[in-house]
Amino acid sequence: MSAAAARGARAAQGVVVLLPSGLMLLLGAWGIRRQGAIWRDEAVTYDMAHRSLADLWPTLQHVDVVHGLYYVLMHFWFRVYDVTLGVTPDGAFGEAVALRLPSVAAMTAAAAGVALLGERLAGRRAGLLAGCTFALIPVVQQYAQEGRSYATVCALVVWASYLLVLTAARPRRRLWFGYTALMLFACLLHEFASLALPVHGAAAILARLPRRVLRAWLCAAGTVLAGLAPLAVFSIRQSEQISWLMWPDPVQLLTFAVLAVLGLACARVRVRSRGPIGLRALGIPLLLLPTLLLLLLSHVEPAYVDRYVLYYVVGFALLAGAALARLLWPAGEPGQTRGRRLRMMAVAAVPVALLPVNVHLRSPDSRVDDVTAIAHAVHEVAEPGDGLLFMPSRRRIWRATLPDDFRGLRDLAQAESPLASHTLYGTERSGEEIHDRMLAVRRIIVAGDPDGQPVDDNDQEIAKRSTLHTAFEVCRTLQVRGARITVYGRAGACEGPGSGR
Repeated sequence: MSAAAARGARAAQGVVVLLPSGLMLLLGAWGIRRQGAIWRDEAVTYDMAHRSLADLWPTLQHVDVVHGLYYVLMHFWFRVYDVTLGVTPDGAFGEAVALRLPSVAAMTAAAAGVALLGERLAGRRAGLLAGCTFALIPVVQQYAQEGRSYATVCALVVWASYLLVLTAARPRRRLWFGYTALMLFACLLHEFASLALPVHGAAAILARLPRRVLRAWLCAAGTVLAGLAPLAVFSIRQSEQISWLMWPDPVQLLTFAVLAVLGLACARVRVRSRGPIGLRALGIPLLLLPTLLLLLLSHVEPAYVDRYVLYYVVGFALLAGAALARLLWPAGEPGQTRGRRLRMMAVAAVPVALLPVNVHLRSPDSRVDDVTAIAHAVHEVAEPGDGLLFMPSRRRIWRATLPDDFRGLRDLAQAESPLASHTLYGTERSGEEIHDRMLAVRRIIVAGDPDGQPVDDNDQEIAKRSTLHTAFEVCRTLQVRGARITVYGRAGACEGPGSGR
């Protein structure tokens, strides 16, 4: 190959990588503040990342050890962010950006990896379209703007898959080391990244790779599982954390079903394989296996949430990218025919049709609650000396990002703060103590779940509900995204300035 041809090839590959990653970066930055809204899982990340490492370690021994590595990484990220960039004057807006920037960066890297993977499996046009398809999927944009580990796990699985494809074509020890390191890192960030291992095993078998390559993959997979085992065994003790999971969310199941059907339809398009592992050998297992295995596990113990196996959308992007490349540039069709123009217009219409969904994802209403709005609502109705209750107690996380909005209020149920107790939500007093402390105040601000949510039946929650019902009356109620803020008062206390009467 001449020097000019080599430069042209590098430029073409640069476009394959830069266009999807640039698109993903642009979509990730669009509306990243979400009007300052932070939802409860992000508030947990914020709280844990702002604890000292000395406080974080004992907390992880009690709760959330599965996210421990992510919290440590975010702890150091906030150190860098606070020192170099600082917090913007609007407070929560700056923290929201800081929470989500690592996920935006991770998804940008994932889009680049998808493009390279698609190019390796089916050619440059397929890689370019696969990377762009990945960036345009709404659920990808959703988790690109969320302060949790799922975007990073997705990126690691993408690049591990890319190394697997490279290694299958030309086995080298350093590539196997890289593959093992990336998969272990992904699994330590979230245990269900291990469901990508059966995907890679299935791809190796379907591609009929040589036995020495299969043995090397088995060795790598065994190393990953051995490295994950201590965390997996320890996290079993904290399995009550996902006890809230019941049957999978119908919307999440519908999203998977739609992508699975479309992906399988795309897989029917004939694409020439460009290496030992073909597009369908990797794309179909990646699209189907993680979700199906997680659903199967959920029959033993409920565990299915789509974000746990977010990387399944990579399989769809690969299959769709290759099918679109074949559809838009069919072999033997000359020039810009009318049919090709119509097909391009149809493809271009898809992002336009998805625009309302993507706009919604950047609004506070796209998440189950809005911690920022809840804190502001409490601040609006509160008066100095008011009592404060969280119902249920795990909603105490609502005060993590804006504690100043709760200043001057007495948390009547709290025995130890989350930090002092090395827990996520703190510990609470006995029901009898809570009852007595409630009767000692004239007004109580209750930050609780909206109507229709299941109620906890422990001693503390029963004491809160019964005391409010028998000794207090409702002064004012504010409905906020994912919460109801209610002012309760003793007889005659509802005439104050914060009562709304």
